[in-house]
Amino acid sequence: MANFWADQSKGLLIGLSGGFFGGLAGLGGGIIMIPLMYWAMRLTQHQAHGTSLTAIIFTSLIGSIAYFRHGSVDFTAALVLAASAMVTARLGALYAHSLTEKKLMRAFAWFVIFISLLLLSKGTIFNISFQPGPFVYYLTLIITGIFTGFLTGMMGVGGGSLMIPSLVIFIGMPQHMAQGTSLLAMLPGSAVGAFTHYRLGNVVKTIALGLIFGAAAGGYLGASLAHTIPEFYLRGIFAIAGIWMGIKYLK
Repeated sequence: MANFWADQSKGLLIGLSGGFFGGLAGLGGGIIMIPLMYWAMRLTQHQAHGTSLTAIIFTSLIGSIAYFRHGSVDFTAALVLAASAMVTARLGALYAHSLTEKKLMRAFAWFVIFISLLLLSKGTIFNISFQPGPFVYYLTLIITGIFTGFLTGMMGVGGGSLMIPSLVIFIGMPQHMAQGTSLLAMLPGSAVGAFTHYRLGNVVKTIALGLIFGAAAGGYLGASLAHTIPEFYLRGIFAIAGIWMGIKYLK
């Protein structure tokens, strides 16, 4: 019993950290929770990915409600993204399960670094203002959702790290709106990915309860604070944390 509560306490702290960062940056928090579960709780990489997705369901739900209260959710875009992501989330989870531990770790590291650099470059390399027509707008959302769903299942993250740059750079959506939309859109895909990982035995139930409560509370706090921080700093916080985490994983 003592070990059970100790695990729940660790899960609570990890969920709180990941949820807070996820709500602040419009992500699920997986890029924080996965390394912490791997390093602090000695979960395998596959277990960390699957368990992370169970918490991301609640981070995205609570966080998107907080963004909605500030008028920062595009429901149409979220619906298209979510519908597309649900199609490929299961495939991503199955693919992750087929990889060796080392390959999955390196794939996760390079994914985080690449996405962080992509978002950080917004305003410099991508200093272009796009005004897409309806066809390009919806095509961009569908393609983004398809790739996001696969990466959600594979990487154990909500997918905001891909959705946000796409919405900001290629559609021209404001940063806060992109973050709120991303949180809502990742909910169905995360649920599908989490269920698939659960069926594969990659969800550690002994820490799930604490992780979920922590992620939900942290997601609400982070999302509420996000609207007090300028867009430039939000991108910087996300990019620096992501690059640092990716480099640590490659060592």
